[in-house]
Amino acid sequence: MESPCYALTVRIIRMRNLRREDWLNESDCYVTLWLPTASLKKFRTKTVANCKDPVWNEIFYFRIQSQVKNVLELTISDEDFYQDDDNRVIFFDIAKVPLGESVMVKFELDRPKNEELEVEFTLENIGGPLETIATNGAVVCREFCCLEVQIDRKKRKKKKKHSKREEQDVKCTLAGSFEETQNISLTSAYELQCTEPFLFHHAKYSQAELDILLPGKRSFFSCCSCMSCGTDAAKTRRLILPINSFPINQEIIKEDKEFNLHFTANNCTSDLDVRLGFDLCPEEQAFLQKRKKVTAAAFKKILQLEDDLQEDEVPVVAIMTTGGGFRALTAMYAHLLTMQKLGVLDCVSYLTGLSGTTWTMSHLYEDPNWSQNDLERPLRDVQKHVEKNKFLASFAPEKLKYYEKDLWKRHQEGHSVSFTDLWGLIIEAMLHDEENHHKLSDQQQALTHGQNPLPIYLCLNVKEKLSNRGFREWLEFTPYEVGFQKYGAYIRAEHFGSKFFMGHMMRKIPESRLCFLEGIWSSVFSVNIMDGWFLATNSDDFWQIWTRDRITDLEPVCCLNTYKLPVRIQCPPGSLASVLQDVIMWRPAVSLVPNFLRGCPMHNKYLESGFDHWKDCDLDTFPNELTGAEDYLYLVDNAFVLDTSYPPLMRAERKVDIIIHLNYSSGSQLRPLQVASDYFSEQGIPFPRIIPQEKEEKDVKECYLIGEQEGPDIPLILLFPLVCNTFQKYKEPGVKRSPEEMNDGEIDLTSTFGPYNINALRYSEEDFEKLIKLSQYNILNNKKTLIDALQLAVERKKRHKKNLNVLISESLGGESTSVFPALQNNKSISFQKKVR
Repeated sequence: MESPCYALTVRIIRMRNLRREDWLNESDCYVTLWLPTASLKKFRTKTVANCKDPVWNEIFYFRIQSQVKNVLELTISDEDFYQDDDNRVIFFDIAKVPLGESVMVKFELDRPKNEELEVEFTLENIGGPLETIATNGAVVCREFCCLEVQIDRKKRKKKKKHSKREEQDVKCTLAGSFEETQNISLTSAYELQCTEPFLFHHAKYSQAELDILLPGKRSFFSCCSCMSCGTDAAKTRRLILPINSFPINQEIIKEDKEFNLHFTANNCTSDLDVRLGFDLCPEEQAFLQKRKKVTAAAFKKILQLEDDLQEDEVPVVAIMTTGGGFRALTAMYAHLLTMQKLGVLDCVSYLTGLSGTTWTMSHLYEDPNWSQNDLERPLRDVQKHVEKNKFLASFAPEKLKYYEKDLWKRHQEGHSVSFTDLWGLIIEAMLHDEENHHKLSDQQQALTHGQNPLPIYLCLNVKEKLSNRGFREWLEFTPYEVGFQKYGAYIRAEHFGSKFFMGHMMRKIPESRLCFLEGIWSSVFSVNIMDGWFLATNSDDFWQIWTRDRITDLEPVCCLNTYKLPVRIQCPPGSLASVLQDVIMWRPAVSLVPNFLRGCPMHNKYLESGFDHWKDCDLDTFPNELTGAEDYLYLVDNAFVLDTSYPPLMRAERKVDIIIHLNYSSGSQLRPLQVASDYFSEQGIPFPRIIPQEKEEKDVKECYLIGEQEGPDIPLILLFPLVCNTFQKYKEPGVKRSPEEMNDGEIDLTSTFGPYNINALRYSEEDFEKLIKLSQYNILNNKKTLIDALQLAVERKKRHKKNLNVLISESLGGESTSVFPALQNNKSISFQKKVR
């Protein structure tokens, strides 16, 4: 789409009753302006020394994109000899300024003391061509172009030896571009040749400036007077050029006595490599069509139906798993094997996992037909790895050499190597006999004919020095795509780890092997002190209060225009709090992956898009600090926030009807579901609210059917806690144990030092078999509940179809009793929103 750019004029007028920051005199105040969606450069007023009511009356200009959420940050600072103090930051949404008008705003910083900052804003149209942008209503990919830079010498010099200082390269910096800074070697220029072209990719309509440092001592013909050349002024010459001064597709030459600088700006018109949209990708939609044929046949068989189910009568079933290390790895195999024998596995369309269950899933999908083959074989294959000595398998001398070689190869390929990459290789050693070459995109082969459920892996994107409660975003992985449901932004699975800018892939990096993704999905080392404290206390306490920025709304949120952000003031933490924050927010290990949303600002009305369903943290209403502003994603184990893999299944587009919750987490077997219920309730996402309470923990049952009484829009949840209940007395459903077999029913699942604790990396053969038999028993002993839940899901679908037909028939005056003719005639559109 095409969208205009606007000219924003900001006049910083004055302050009144400025509070004193110094002991002996008034503050030496100045104001800094930063609008990162227009320019990464920060502008500032002059300093008014020792004044309670400073007056500036200075004007600043910005070029902004009308469809982008432009939030201006005004920082009130006190200039000091040692270090300036940033006292307060005002966040002002430019959407509040009417087009073609000037608005005078008085920011009341301290109402009782009448302290205020007076600023005038003017917004005007800019003549000229419209900018072509792409957006899904949440994020924006702007039009971008490429600036090519070359240098040559004008005449040959006598060859002489040059010192290192004299042979310094030309340093070019374009803040906000993909490349940022590049050093151009002048070696070839000494031979009367142009240097190799250097490229800078940047937003076409921005205020960025190309900063060039040339070697030499003489003054250059054009030096920016508003920027200090610094301590190296005598050694270099500086040239600063606005990038909007370069016409498109036309070479510009800047001449100097010694150099010629060649500049050529070109449009970049390639299609986006980031998919923007909250709907499912075409590949997943095609998979679901194929999978429904498999699941329809499975439902007919297991429910013993006389007639075939129509496409819109087939429920979407998902298996949702939790983390739990080797306990989760082992029990999940047993659960899937049992459901396969019951015929339930073919009813399932989605399989989600995190942490330890991702190990099971990634291993299973190495076989393109795993759910159609006997799962006893992979179960016994993993048994030998669970029982082997992990230390010898992982830290033998030859393994250490292999780790070093593989990590170095990964570095050479362009990946950002971190500790989690080493952890991924250790996981590979623990669960495989040799190097595993499988990749996530290879799992597409297991979905070609809809023969298996679609796997979805989950992890968390966080901030480097914030707690998970301050900022967290779900990142989902499928064999087709990797992306954020929050932003509606996805990339191809094979492109994960490559470098992107403004929606375009700038550098293709080889796809990671699955073991490195397993290291990310189960990164148990990435918790910081703050997260650990919250997990232990589950409350907003002293530490959380101290490490949160103090933010105050200067006005109420506008109810009529929810996309317009209220004016806010932030008081940055003091020096002691900053040091404390650095310490307790430090993460021992985190996966750094190039951010595929880099350079993509938020849409002006992003809070009215699909983003609204998933905003749940402090920074979601601070668009300048969201993911598009980051160079890297900081990925950690999802279990540190939500020890379930529900979020991908709660996307409305997936229309999941029933979820089989397989719980493997340590501690409470009911709390993970309760936490998920509370979370989705706060988000306004349909989810059961009537959940078994933790006070029932002593008498936890083997199976719960949840959500059946909560309305047709609420998905059914079939919860299978990992408990040893009737298994203590029954070795099979209905078959009691003999006195000699009672010891086989005694399984310690809860003890911190028990055989199945989260840190256990090796099971004995006896413990492995006990866990397998318990997991199988709990499914078999509740077969009827499982079948009843599937039957209820089918009945819901049929009832939904009937209600829809009635609505359509009524709208057409009784002309049609089937939904399909009405849909073909496009007469039922208004009724689709009334029913799920």
